[in-house]
Amino acid sequence: MHALAGAPSRVARALVGALAVVVASSPLSLKAQASTLPEDAVAVPWSVGERLRYDVRFGFIKAGSAEMRVMGIEPVRGRLAWHGRFTVHGGYLALRVDDVLETWMDIATLSSLRFEQDFKEIGRERQKTFEIFPDRQAYLQHGKTEKPSVANPLDDGSFLYFIRTVPLVVGETYEFDRYFIPDRNPVKIRVLRRETVSVPAGTFACIVLQPIIKAKGIFSENGQAEIWLTDDAKRIMVQMKSKLAFGSLNLYLRSVSFTAASEATK
Repeated sequence: MHALAGAPSRVARALVGALAVVVASSPLSLKAQASTLPEDAVAVPWSVGERLRYDVRFGFIKAGSAEMRVMGIEPVRGRLAWHGRFTVHGGYLALRVDDVLETWMDIATLSSLRFEQDFKEIGRERQKTFEIFPDRQAYLQHGKTEKPSVANPLDDGSFLYFIRTVPLVVGETYEFDRYFIPDRNPVKIRVLRRETVSVPAGTFACIVLQPIIKAKGIFSENGQAEIWLTDDAKRIMVQMKSKLAFGSLNLYLRSVSFTAASEATK
């Protein structure tokens, strides 16, 4: 077992988080991007403007769409941070969701600096904002009393960017103790197998993971969720399947596109 150190979340959070083909010919290729980043920026397989779109299905019924997008590089309390946005829209019968999740990750460490949720699910609305302070291992929710966190913290969104940077080996189990709310740790990632799958965006050779989290929802121990990432350095999320009480919930990569850096924050 490998002990590293993070964690995604529950139903809608896991849905938006469980969402890549970084195209070398893109105007925002890694080579071009590297020339514009500070020297302390950690190497990553994504770039500003990366936009990943997914079909959402409940069983065999198409029930909406999801998107994962790198909005830009922005300052947060004097640090430069990757800004990622996750959205899910749609549903089936009474199971309607309209969710937005945003994360800001320090470009030098990929630690979470800020995390926001705006969820509208099955008639309920929830909004949460967290300011996260890696230097003193603490976080604030809506400016309330500061609470203890962990070293090198990750949130629901930043975790699935971070996992793209980890060298995953089939047959291994990885433990992450970096989720910013300590009692949610550890998160376990089992690397199950290699498999080639076809989705609307094309056919991909993948590595299949099973995440297990101390929370209800898609990635719970009973959910038997599996995630397909491309079996290459880019680790693109192309498919996700999970069993829920009312049936299966599946995501399939529909398209990958890139926008110019100046357009990415629109």
